[in-house]
Amino acid sequence: MPLDTTPQASRRPTGGSDFADLRRRIDDAGLLERRAGHYTARFVLVGLALVATWTLFFTVGNTWWQLLTAIPLAVVFAQLALLAHDIAHRQVFRTRRPSEIAGRIVGNLGVGMSYGWWMDKHTRHHANPNHEDLDPDVSPDVLIWSSAQARDAKGLARFVGRHEAFLFFPLLTLEAWNLHLSGIKAVLSPGLRRRRLEAALLAAHGVGYATLVLLTLSPGRAVAFILLHQALFGLYLGCSFAPNHKGMPTLRDGERLDFLRKQALTSRNVRGSALTDVALGGLNYQIEHHLFPSMPCPNLRRAQPIVRGFCAEHGVEYAEAGLIESYAIALRHMHAVGEPLRSEAKA
Repeated sequence: MPLDTTPQASRRPTGGSDFADLRRRIDDAGLLERRAGHYTARFVLVGLALVATWTLFFTVGNTWWQLLTAIPLAVVFAQLALLAHDIAHRQVFRTRRPSEIAGRIVGNLGVGMSYGWWMDKHTRHHANPNHEDLDPDVSPDVLIWSSAQARDAKGLARFVGRHEAFLFFPLLTLEAWNLHLSGIKAVLSPGLRRRRLEAALLAAHGVGYATLVLLTLSPGRAVAFILLHQALFGLYLGCSFAPNHKGMPTLRDGERLDFLRKQALTSRNVRGSALTDVALGGLNYQIEHHLFPSMPCPNLRRAQPIVRGFCAEHGVEYAEAGLIESYAIALRHMHAVGEPLRSEAKA
């Protein structure tokens, strides 16, 4: 789905950029101010939930009922990862040092994800969302996101692309393992900052996690528990990010938009209640988040009417959908872009 990158689509007012005007409105509303109380409460609640779920795990003991405890533990792990996301964007702390300390504790030690690797990947995504050549989140390594990628697909991506709409959710169950393996690869690379520290924290997570499980469960039950827990963790995390850009327009080299339109036109918001805000960690306000990445999560809901109204004033499309509808849009898009590969296979 190509974007309209004509001069009219990327026009700017003579008095300055559209985004600068929007930024002034957001500043005037005080929505970029830190929310220490919110994040203190959130850290405490998620921390207590982590302690409570592991306590439940030990209490249940060596039975197959432990597979049920994998569900709340997966939710807690996903909430920790969403906290790491906010920390990385400096929504919690203004400066780099405390952000990196907290990010590595929550990311590396808490869930086994390399904070430094993820920071690099996610920064590139924010700089060029849905850009087929520059956004690592739409890289056609396994899944394809456009007709152009389908034409160029090779190997695994070409095979999976034929039926990726049906494989998408099953593949999300592998996302946690992808995070763990990508972290290991990152700490083995000399380009990662503080890689020894990150490696030590990842190792501490892995050893601690395995020890807690193996001390409680027999080997067979331990393997089943770990596989289920990691699958649910990956599925939850993937479902939190999937509605935001999948099925939205993509960009390629040579196609240019100003900052406001580049961020808004490639993102989709998810409508919902305060429960949706908690479940998705504020990622349901994806347009606002991409325009103002350092805006504290609880302020995104208040920023939404300002951004939506501003987009309406300037003729910028503002995409919203319900949660289930957003998944349906993404799946229909994936099914459509895979059609040439299916036709080719039948020929």
